[in-house]
Amino acid sequence: MAANSGKLTICVGDIHGHADRLYKLWHNLEVTIEDFHKSTVIFLGDYCDRGLQTAQVLDFLISLPRRYPQQKHVFLCGNHDLAFAAFVGALPDAPDGFQFKSTWAEFERSQEKEGWWSGDGEEDVHVQGRRWGGRIKIAFNAVKGVFYQGSIYDAEPTFTSYGVAHGDRAGLLAAMPESHREFLRNLVWVHEQGDDTGDPKTSYTKLIAVHAGLESSKPVEPQLQSLRNRDVTAPRVEPLAGRKNVWNTPPELAEKGVLVVSGHHAHLYTDEKLRLIIDESGGLDLPIAAIILPSRVIVRDTDNEESEALLEMPVPAIAGH
Repeated sequence: MAANSGKLTICVGDIHGHADRLYKLWHNLEVTIEDFHKSTVIFLGDYCDRGLQTAQVLDFLISLPRRYPQQKHVFLCGNHDLAFAAFVGALPDAPDGFQFKSTWAEFERSQEKEGWWSGDGEEDVHVQGRRWGGRIKIAFNAVKGVFYQGSIYDAEPTFTSYGVAHGDRAGLLAAMPESHREFLRNLVWVHEQGDDTGDPKTSYTKLIAVHAGLESSKPVEPQLQSLRNRDVTAPRVEPLAGRKNVWNTPPELAEKGVLVVSGHHAHLYTDEKLRLIIDESGGLDLPIAAIILPSRVIVRDTDNEESEALLEMPVPAIAGH
């Protein structure tokens, strides 16, 4: 657990391959926050898919520690990032003897409908990687009211950002810089820090950031331990992928004044003192939002739209890695 440094904390919602929006949001944060260069910035996960610029997003994020050395950067793993990492062989290490094929059974009833990826090396791919690289047979996502982009994860634009066809695993592996795979491999699954502000309206004893949230119906500590260990043996990681079951702050944490922050839910929810959900866009045509703590000021990429500086954000080219 990181100690409270007294610095501002900024939580950035899901980016989903929209590098241009990320550059604008970053600029707006920089001009809004006086001590921006000394702040802690927590990216809440889901850097890939849906938008056309995943490779550029990863380039930008990888560059931040060098460009802003006084900042603390936390890169959380989202469910899309886990699936992307699974497909390209960049998951954290599995226990000795564990076979990723053992994760398939829970989802196999959906294999034909979801059109899982198959090819050389498929037996070494976690189920979420096969779902990510596959091609879903139902074209329209009725829940979101949009068409799927390649797979159930909307992964086709990620392939496109690397200049390869959807489902071309060999091509993607050849096109991806090693730094991108290492970025995916090193993503943290939970971040914990002490942050008591002393203000009764905003104070909390501890901040826990996790992509989707924590299950209220299960003991918290085993969930946190699994996240700290980045346990890749489960077919589905609920704190990274859950929905209603992870919406609320678990009562045992609320009693202790612990704030839970997540993205994932395609929603901006700031109504409760101890639960924040920062994902206004969901990867769709809506703003990317960030929240500044402890003030709870919301900053969006759509703020200050007139600024010409937004068009000049320096991002290293993929070929440079």
